[in-house]
Amino acid sequence: MTRIRFSGCVLSLDDEAPRYAEASISRVSGARYDGVADWYDREFATGELAAAPRETAVRLLGEGAGKLLDVGCGTGAHTAAFGEHGWDVVGVDISEDQLRLARERGVEVVQADVAALPFDDASFDAVISMWTHTDVDDFSALLREAARVLRADGPFVYVGAHPCFVGPHSGFISAEGVPELHPGYYWRTERHTEAPGISPQGLRAKVGATHLPLGHFLQAFPDAGFRLERFEELKNREYPYTVALRCRR
Repeated sequence: MTRIRFSGCVLSLDDEAPRYAEASISRVSGARYDGVADWYDREFATGELAAAPRETAVRLLGEGAGKLLDVGCGTGAHTAAFGEHGWDVVGVDISEDQLRLARERGVEVVQADVAALPFDDASFDAVISMWTHTDVDDFSALLREAARVLRADGPFVYVGAHPCFVGPHSGFISAEGVPELHPGYYWRTERHTEAPGISPQGLRAKVGATHLPLGHFLQAFPDAGFRLERFEELKNREYPYTVALRCRR
């Protein structure tokens, strides 16, 4: 078996492990955030609403104690912060436009589909992911891959949009005021670009959003082999726009 080390990962060139080649060639074209990365980084990844979720992720993760994988790292704004806390961190994302900004921040990155990570089993001491369950088409696949590359008993931290108050069913622009809930959307798990809870000028009108009801969202973690250790709703608003979890496998 021939192996190649690339951006912190080991690639196997045999019949069963062309993971990186498949992700980088057949799946990367047309990544949803390509073309909006600079706007997204300015308005969201480094904006006011990003600070509390990032601080929560750092707290749940703890100080660095080895290799960390950031799944769906985007522009690397959060990934760089994890590195500042002692982690040897690698970010993975499908959007080359976002990874361009991550590289400018000095983050080590790999371009790949998060549903087919190009890393060996149990190759990371910790895994983290932020804001991805509303972006990916198959969050369960992301969680299964996160569990696969995580060493036994290692922490997996997830921070993302609150399924009850953020989504196509909820008008909650900039997480201000009282969410305005709309019938007929909460149980719909397909991808949306238009809905009562999606601002025509906002992020989700540009890249779309996948919605998971709270029960579907929570059940995905044990289904992927994780055991839930902690669950939090951020209290920085009257109605929370963020949930945070720490699990282990």
